[in-house]
Amino acid sequence: MKTLERNVTIITGGGKGIGFGLAEAFAEEGSDLVITGRTQSRLEAAKERLEEKYGVRVLPIVADGADEEAIKNVVAQTVATFGKITTLINNAQVSKSGLPLVEHTKEDLDLAIHSGLYAAFFYMRECHPYLKESHGSVINFASGAGLFGKLGQSSYAAAKEGIRGLSRVAAAEWGPDGIRVNVVCPLAMTESLQQWKENFPDLFEKTIQGIPLGHFADPKEDIGKVCVFLASDAAHYVTGETITLQGGSGLRP
Repeated sequence: MKTLERNVTIITGGGKGIGFGLAEAFAEEGSDLVITGRTQSRLEAAKERLEEKYGVRVLPIVADGADEEAIKNVVAQTVATFGKITTLINNAQVSKSGLPLVEHTKEDLDLAIHSGLYAAFFYMRECHPYLKESHGSVINFASGAGLFGKLGQSSYAAAKEGIRGLSRVAAAEWGPDGIRVNVVCPLAMTESLQQWKENFPDLFEKTIQGIPLGHFADPKEDIGKVCVFLASDAAHYVTGETITLQGGSGLRP
């Protein structure tokens, strides 16, 4: 039996980058999936690849993370299709990376806060009754940008640090409900990071110099498998933790 058979996992931003790596890792362990994003064609392509390769069921739903009603619809469709929710992964985030704090506008800050912090809040609140029923788990994504004060990442860092605070409170409040809440701070090579490398080569070099192994983690093999563990019965004692994963170098609580 695979680790996550009979599980149903919602992954925001599951059509590309880290989100798709997560989707592959969870599908490989037998979990059915709901993947959300803003582009229908990308989600449909991801669904086809995942179902063909791993034999799981995948429900793709277009949803804007800043839209409360859209998120309610995602949860309703998930329950209508699969009957339950066992894991929620808040991965999606949009921001103006590489922009100095003094050049940020209110709209730039709103973009990061609404697509990240508000989205995590809405998804967690709407999924709570189903996670309570399944004794499930929440895995939220924060970032070293907030933990370590990365240059050019002010709005992104603000949103991610908000998610960390929200997660710690949820872990304390939801523990009695049998719901585990954890935070992962990943640094993985994705299409978006490659573009960031090309746009801001100096910042990229400073970032890579701070990674002990000198390379970024793999979305599926490193980030995805850590999250599979956090969603599994083996991690029934792990909640309220922040895990930083860089370059495949391991876990640092």
